[in-house]
Amino acid sequence: MGSRQITEKSLAMLRSLPRISIGNLRDNPGHKKNSKRGRGQHGGDKHGAGNKGSGQRMNYMRLGYETGNNPFYLRMPQEHYYRGHHFRRQYPPLSLQQVQLLIDKNRLDISKPVDIASIVKSGLYNFFPDQKHFGVNLTDEGVDNFAAKINIEVQWASEQVIAAIERNGGVITTAYYDPHSLFLLKDPKQFFENGQSIPRRMIPPPDAIEYYTSAKNRGYLADPEEISQDRLRLAQKYGYELPKLENDPSYEMLCERKDPRQIFYGLDPGWVINLKDQCILKPKDEELVRFFAS
Repeated sequence: MGSRQITEKSLAMLRSLPRISIGNLRDNPGHKKNSKRGRGQHGGDKHGAGNKGSGQRMNYMRLGYETGNNPFYLRMPQEHYYRGHHFRRQYPPLSLQQVQLLIDKNRLDISKPVDIASIVKSGLYNFFPDQKHFGVNLTDEGVDNFAAKINIEVQWASEQVIAAIERNGGVITTAYYDPHSLFLLKDPKQFFENGQSIPRRMIPPPDAIEYYTSAKNRGYLADPEEISQDRLRLAQKYGYELPKLENDPSYEMLCERKDPRQIFYGLDPGWVINLKDQCILKPKDEELVRFFAS
């Protein structure tokens, strides 16, 4: 091909190509190399952690914190969204379906009264007293399939849950435990190894007294006669025949309850459990006996 033909072909190509402008200028591929990693504002040196504060220290921000802005609960103060949130008691849920599963798998011994220590020992439920967890909230999931006769103590329960347990001839009690008592119930072995005496359980705070003294809620401080009357009322409301506990062969087990100052079944406040020698040391001084008495 001659030089004239090459020139004409090149000129024809230039006529078809767009004009050079700022809009169609591009760098060569791979020309720019980013030496820093991350997506930070200052070239990636923060690696997405921000500049100072709790964010770069991998801490969880407090409830309602909006990174220096005026938070929502202060912009709308009349709603009181977070008023007293750090005082509110939390009750991690445990459904009746899960309780039935624990019984079917022989992880719960229903021949004895069941409390929060027995439920935690099963290995399928956990709670954290240091995070304002105050015990078990027994929910009504699986209420139609629950068929166990059980004496159970929880911290919170609805009317449907109470009816489901009493329909099968069981007994339910709602009881309050202070945070120190909950730490003991969560890991009794660790406490017994320290060689300390079992403390007394504290009474409920003023805002929880009404709940735990109510026969409707089966509170542990309620009048037993009122509880008996409310058991009959609940059976009439839900249309089932209330089994007679007096004729049940497990009557003593079903009627067993803790003392309001007692933390563990069978162990009184003031006792020292010696796991090494496998013995129990009981106080003999009259002043100590009077102090730990209910």
